[in-house]
Amino acid sequence: MSCAPALREALERIYAAALAAVRPEPALRRALAHGPDGLAIGGEPLGAGARLGVLAAGKAAAAMAAAFEAEAGEALAWGLAVTKDGHGLPLARVELREAGHPVPDARSEAAGRAALALAARRPAPDALVVLLSGGASALWTCPLPGLRQDDLAATTRRLLEAGASIDELNTVRKHLCELAGGRLAQCAAAPRVEVLVISDVIGDRLDVIASGPCAPDRSTYAETAAILARRGGGALPEAVLEHVRAGARGERPESPKPGNPCFARVRSRILASNATALEAAARAAAAEGWEVRFATRSLEGEARVAGRRLAALARAARPRRPLCILAGGETTVRVRGDGRGGRSQELALAAALELAGSSGVAVLAAGTDGTDGPTDAAGAFADGETLARGRARGADAVRALARNDSHGFFAAEGGLVRTGPTRTNVMDLVVIGVRPEGTE
Repeated sequence: MSCAPALREALERIYAAALAAVRPEPALRRALAHGPDGLAIGGEPLGAGARLGVLAAGKAAAAMAAAFEAEAGEALAWGLAVTKDGHGLPLARVELREAGHPVPDARSEAAGRAALALAARRPAPDALVVLLSGGASALWTCPLPGLRQDDLAATTRRLLEAGASIDELNTVRKHLCELAGGRLAQCAAAPRVEVLVISDVIGDRLDVIASGPCAPDRSTYAETAAILARRGGGALPEAVLEHVRAGARGERPESPKPGNPCFARVRSRILASNATALEAAARAAAAEGWEVRFATRSLEGEARVAGRRLAALARAARPRRPLCILAGGETTVRVRGDGRGGRSQELALAAALELAGSSGVAVLAAGTDGTDGPTDAAGAFADGETLARGRARGADAVRALARNDSHGFFAAEGGLVRTGPTRTNVMDLVVIGVRPEGTE
């Protein structure tokens, strides 16, 4: 008798506990407090009667904005939240916009220009509160002079297809976009800028999250040129290549660097991260009697390579009691075929190939945002019987992986994990279950 249904249910419970730990609303409320000197952020009062403006961007933007406007009340003078299609929520005092992700569109440009105008608006609020989460880089973009939105979209698409890392992608964005690389802080008129962040990058680097709109940028046009040469080559818009070459020659102003006085009024705090989710998953697994091990807290590289390695690690384990192996981070996918999928589904499909014929081992790989790649799934579940179930339904795992069609395979096989939009984003989780030999 197969133990797959029970194992899948257990892994899904652990994944659900991780998601609950990184919900934006409670994370944001924990950073706020009310006192005689008005609303305080991170223990620092904003002052009685302070007027506040709020800008929110990312997959968690609507949830963060809803929680903030409930806490700020009448102190909130104006607000704008920009999120991915389908990730919105009703807001009372903050304007909500949806825009293109992961490839920016015309709505992204309009949202970016609106955000810049509000940040620079006078009379300025006493404090500008910026709520950032993963996805913001694409959701509010406006090209630097000499570039068009189509140039940004084409460049983003090419880098994604080439398997560029989030660090590489955001380095490029910081040299093509008006909001990125500290420029939002540079243009803000408010005397105080408070940045509250849900991190979607390894190491929680403020200059990388959301392309660092309020953080000093250490990257350069020369580094950007190297990334474009490595990942894009001649497939990139000529306007982008010439813009970056000119910047490398010193003919374009660089993004604001450490020491720029505009950052003296900026304070940033991480509210939740992949580490938060991993620790919650570990607690949930331990509460159910699992031994817990961490494979890595900085998962990266090609999804299909990571999937095979993690599955091989699980197969080699010989636990005496149920073992839960956890990994967190963000892999990449190099597009080779014409299929549909995402990095978590591709990781799970590669793991399925490694696990074929084994028993008592299963892998759940899923994004914390609920949308893995351009699909309606958060990720997928795989075990030693996944390939056989696929064959019984006319789906071939090897061919699907070659075509980057992990979604097509799991849709036929039955392994898709669907949560709908979670309105948070702290990268991806891999939850692996290993039963001791001879148990079901």
